[in-house]
Amino acid sequence: MSRMLCLGLGYSAHVTAERLAVAGWDIAGTARTTAGAEAIAARGWRGVVFDGAAPSRALAAALNSATHLLASVPPGSDGDPCLIHHAADIAAAPQLRSIAYFSTVGVYGGTEGGWVDEATPCDPVSERGQRRLAAETAWLNLGHGSGKRVTILRLPGIYGPGRSAFDALRAGTARRIIKPAQVFNRVHVEDIARAVEAVIAPVAGGQPKAPGKDAAHAPAAIYNVTDDEPGPPQDVVAYAASLLGMPPPPDVPFEGADLSPMTRSFYGESKRVSNARLKADLGWTPLFPSYRDGLAAILASERTSSS
Repeated sequence: MSRMLCLGLGYSAHVTAERLAVAGWDIAGTARTTAGAEAIAARGWRGVVFDGAAPSRALAAALNSATHLLASVPPGSDGDPCLIHHAADIAAAPQLRSIAYFSTVGVYGGTEGGWVDEATPCDPVSERGQRRLAAETAWLNLGHGSGKRVTILRLPGIYGPGRSAFDALRAGTARRIIKPAQVFNRVHVEDIARAVEAVIAPVAGGQPKAPGKDAAHAPAAIYNVTDDEPGPPQDVVAYAASLLGMPPPPDVPFEGADLSPMTRSFYGESKRVSNARLKADLGWTPLFPSYRDGLAAILASERTSSS
């Protein structure tokens, strides 16, 4: 049986785990508290307590039987807590064949709206991007030293059911922040899950082929997982409002906007991100190539569920 261990079960990892569980995979995931682990167990998965502050015997045991690893725990100022406390366990895991790590396109920094791909030198300007780049390096080094196949998946702004412009509009918190020439990509959470499936598919049923045979079986890889259409963020809000039959929120100049540090970091970097390598190497194509496709699908699903 293929066994996926999720280090962190946030939004994207949770949707990925759900898809794999439907396909018959055994799923385990970490939570910071006992209550969190019990909530995971209530879904029929295995809950593992790991608070990131100290090694976890339960996590060490889970690593011993995992065939695949999906890591999404945010790194701290001193590095990725999973590697700080369990790098040796991960490297020695006897059945582990594939590791996928969720990173961010923020590692590229800003390009004033220019295109970037995986060959573009990384120059993160935000502390978040700098930490993620350091974590990427640490995971790749672990893979190189242990012979485990590591794939870095760089993600832009994530949206999907329960986390889209619709929710902000309905809550009255949506804003159309206007910053001239600002563009960035997004990705629907289902397309992230499908990218993970594409990455792990070559080794789901057995040992990976010898390095160098083809891109899908390379010992390490980095992929941008994005939609096809980067664009201004205010356009997304306006389009979502139009689908709901609501007036769009008024424009808010970026200079005077009250933004969280996370949101401000997105606006601090303007770029267009290519997903061509993921398409060429693994045959992945987004189900939702633009925010219009993704938002329309979310709303259609909501209306079907409520009817």
